[in-house]
Amino acid sequence: MPAVETVTEPPGADAEVSADGTPAAAPAPQGLLRRICRDRVGTAALVVVLLFLLLALAAPLIAALYGRNPVEHYGQNLPGLLSDGGLPMAPNGGISGDFWFGLEPGLGRDVLTQLLYGIRTSLLIAFAAAAVTTTLGVLVGVAVGYLGGVTDRLFGFLSHVLLAFPTLLLLLALSPVIQSRLVDPGTAEPEWMQFLVLILVFSAFGWIPLALSLRASVRSLRERDFVQSARALGASGFHIVFRELLPNVRAQLLVHTTMAVPAFVASEAVLSFLGVGINEPIPDWGRMIARGSEVFQADPTYMFFPGVALLLFVLAFNLLGDAVRDALDPRAVR
Repeated sequence: MPAVETVTEPPGADAEVSADGTPAAAPAPQGLLRRICRDRVGTAALVVVLLFLLLALAAPLIAALYGRNPVEHYGQNLPGLLSDGGLPMAPNGGISGDFWFGLEPGLGRDVLTQLLYGIRTSLLIAFAAAAVTTTLGVLVGVAVGYLGGVTDRLFGFLSHVLLAFPTLLLLLALSPVIQSRLVDPGTAEPEWMQFLVLILVFSAFGWIPLALSLRASVRSLRERDFVQSARALGASGFHIVFRELLPNVRAQLLVHTTMAVPAFVASEAVLSFLGVGINEPIPDWGRMIARGSEVFQADPTYMFFPGVALLLFVLAFNLLGDAVRDALDPRAVR
């Protein structure tokens, strides 16, 4: 889960410095992309990630051209598609020229459009949670690292206490509690509420590893010559933080965000699989895998597609994160 992410040595904490003691600047976006493209694995991962992003953006257009949608019960509305037991009549989960990835057992919904819209569900939650946790991590980590003293010791104690909690159990417990607080009893839960609850749940703990990492980096940077020179020239704390410290942890933030997105995608799928994530009728990979596990012996195809899609997406994003980290490492051999 994102909240128990291992805190490793932050990129840039021991970065090469220039003659005046200033840390080497992170490469420009063009230079970063060129470095990633030199790595075959990183290039392949970038292509897969961009493909998933393109499919998510183009899902409505693809569904319109394909002539199917993710919510209509085709198996129940059209005769001859499902058996009396609710299983697809055609082999391989009902794959045919009309339904390219088959049909969902029971309701008979189209699998391909469910997968496409499931990408949108996962990415929306993952990117929103990554944005919130990154913002909180930056605010807390940089402030604590710069202030030091009692503030630093209190944060260190509090963060380790929070990380000691069983994260999965807390996420499972917090999700229904937040929902019950935001929605009146007997009232149907709006779709946006499900997304908001998951983002809040992930944000409750996901910012702590980044804050700890930035705290360590800022504690090191604040003693560098360029920061001491700025203080000697009468620069304010605001200037030091936003003009001297933050620009030198941008690479660290980029790596964190790249690694956080797949973690949130996997975590969202786990919660939906356990029944406390995204509910019907919103398409979701985790719930598709949960349904597939129930009918796996009779129809293994339905579980295959969301499982492979989730594996490819998380693997590609993790490999891309490794490529970004290597590209931003001034000590890496190229």
